[in-house]
Amino acid sequence: MNNSIGYKPTDKMRDLLKNSSVLILVMGRFGISLGFGDKSVREVCRMHNVNENTFLEVVNFVSDKNYNYESISLPSLIGYLKQAHEYYLDFNLPNIRRKLIEAIDCSGKDELAMLILKFYDEYVAEVRKHMEYENEVVFSYVEQLSGGFLSRNFSISAFAGKHAPIGYKLKELKDIIIRYYPEKNNYQLNQVLLEIILSEQDLTSHCMIEDKLFVPAVRLVEQQLKKNGQILYTDESDNEIADKDKLEVLSDREKDVIICVTKGMNNKEIADYLFLSVHTVTTHRRNISNKLQIHTTAGLIIYAIANKLVNIEDVQ
Repeated sequence: MNNSIGYKPTDKMRDLLKNSSVLILVMGRFGISLGFGDKSVREVCRMHNVNENTFLEVVNFVSDKNYNYESISLPSLIGYLKQAHEYYLDFNLPNIRRKLIEAIDCSGKDELAMLILKFYDEYVAEVRKHMEYENEVVFSYVEQLSGGFLSRNFSISAFAGKHAPIGYKLKELKDIIIRYYPEKNNYQLNQVLLEIILSEQDLTSHCMIEDKLFVPAVRLVEQQLKKNGQILYTDESDNEIADKDKLEVLSDREKDVIICVTKGMNNKEIADYLFLSVHTVTTHRRNISNKLQIHTTAGLIIYAIANKLVNIEDVQ
């Protein structure tokens, strides 16, 4: 936190954008559209059913102003983070790839160009793994907290300890292109380099929001649940017995299927890996859902981690 006074609910929304055009991305991830005239932050947030405190804390953090994570609504912040993930995975990173292919010779004749594209594709795969893990495991855990449930096998500190920035490799890619790829007055390459630089800055800011706003806000909820003594552990002793019983009910092949699911495999990939038919895999998954009464991938991942079928770092 710094000494710069933060924005207030009564400030004009257009003044925020006048001071920092980067906030256009923040607004989009909150689902706020343009065309709000001279309305205040509070008025615009109410128009779009956005939690104004959460919006302001994110805006103030991104703008390097005073912020307070204690006033954040976690459901609202999770919605923002999920929208950011969708922006990166479905729009921003694929768009950069298209422009990169147009800017460099990817016909196969230029080995350096192919290596650059390979570097980028491997980076995007890392980002996808990082964000899907957060969507399916971390955010699901936090959503359970809202119901008063804690886990003995997972905490936000466990996530924070392994949470690494994901923008730095874009900086490395930019440096590789600048140092080793001949430009030849390539305006397209200059343009994609600028987009890579902006994306690296945006991804770095995104990770900082998770570290400085999301993690402390979740930790505060965990502490409050422990303090008031009204805790429902998702793996409490009775539930542990029930889960062990369920684990014993599962066949070895069903356990193998669960492990494959946590690694991000689809039914076809699971079938190929376990030498089964897709129909058999579908049957196994239906039986698993009936036995465990778990019907989502996120639920299976949490179950697999809690019952030590997989380690957190193995989850895709």
